[in-house]
Amino acid sequence: MSAEANNTQPLPLAGIRVIDYSHFLAGPYVGRCLAGLGAEVIKVERPGSGDAGRHHAFFVGEDDAYSGYFLQLNMGKQGLSVNTKDPRGKALMQKLVDGADVFIENYRPGALDKLGLGYAELSQRNPGLVYCSISAYGHTGPDAHRAGFGLIAEAKSGIMQMVGTPGEAPPVLRISLGDMYTGIHAVAAINAALLGRTRTGRGQHIDMALYDTLVSMHEYAVQCYTLSGGQVLPEQTGHDMPTSTLYGVFRAADGDLVIAAQVDDAWKRFAALVEAHGGPAGFGADARFHTSTGRNANRLEILAVVKPWVASRRVADVLALLDGIDVPCAKVQRIDEVLADPQIQARGMVVEQEHPVLGKIRLPNLPFKFSDCDTTIRQVAPDLGQHNAEIAAALGYSTEEIAQMQADGVLYTKEMN
Repeated sequence: MSAEANNTQPLPLAGIRVIDYSHFLAGPYVGRCLAGLGAEVIKVERPGSGDAGRHHAFFVGEDDAYSGYFLQLNMGKQGLSVNTKDPRGKALMQKLVDGADVFIENYRPGALDKLGLGYAELSQRNPGLVYCSISAYGHTGPDAHRAGFGLIAEAKSGIMQMVGTPGEAPPVLRISLGDMYTGIHAVAAINAALLGRTRTGRGQHIDMALYDTLVSMHEYAVQCYTLSGGQVLPEQTGHDMPTSTLYGVFRAADGDLVIAAQVDDAWKRFAALVEAHGGPAGFGADARFHTSTGRNANRLEILAVVKPWVASRRVADVLALLDGIDVPCAKVQRIDEVLADPQIQARGMVVEQEHPVLGKIRLPNLPFKFSDCDTTIRQVAPDLGQHNAEIAAALGYSTEEIAQMQADGVLYTKEMN
């Protein structure tokens, strides 16, 4: 929450009901964001095993009963576990969606049509429904039928090929770029569709593809290739960017840091500082380096000066010098340093929740900051089927009907440990 927030307004999506019929990462992240923005989000899972994300490390609790992965991506939601292959389960789901505003799914195209939960059937029942599908390749095109994960999209998109050390296989990015970036694009698209519905009264199908999203992220590589007539292809460059000298990662005596002195004025200040603190005479005044084109053309000569200059100093000393002349820089931090960072603490980027079994848990917060409301989610992720009875009751099912569906396995509830 921002320092000025006074919580005088309801959250932006208060009153919006979302059915989160997704699993693992991209879809659940969308649901988590919408919950943070105030929507009522009902997480629907298969009986027994539930969302595959429940079985993804890091595990905590007795017998590793809880997945941190699931806890992070599903906070703020209600939990429903229903067998949609049973006619009673399908009827319950359709009745639930009849009163919903948004439906999220991330199964292979066509999979939910077989269950009567595809867009065509649900939108006939509820014309105002905003139905968001997330898949590897989307619902059209020759690859629409293929399975895929973020890793596949990262490789296909050209992003992976550009990172890493020349001559070596590119590294795994270690964050789920495709899933998370597609997820936040889906959040934007859903909100746009909800806004459009206020004029037309109708929802629509949003078709998000991980591959599409990552291709759209290229802020430079695609234009280089197309505008050069196919002559310029990005290459692995390791620790800096040859088209933005000086902009990269440098190793100091006790750790690593990044320096962003690619803008002309910042470069001139930086070069003068290097010269004044042991660098070669004339380095700051060298006019060859005073433009972006000149710096890029002489990149290796510049790096031959900057790398040893940084390497001879401690990280803190380099940062102090650069902060003193207003050149953007930062230490390459470990996760423990990130969580201890006063800036992250001041921004409330770690949410603390009280779990009924695990006790106090800390997880990353969403980055939304509003002046008049707090989007921090305090409600922990639901256990499997935790809210079955109350959700079914709200749909008009009697206590006896709910008990019978529970006994028959149409509804499934895992008891808390």
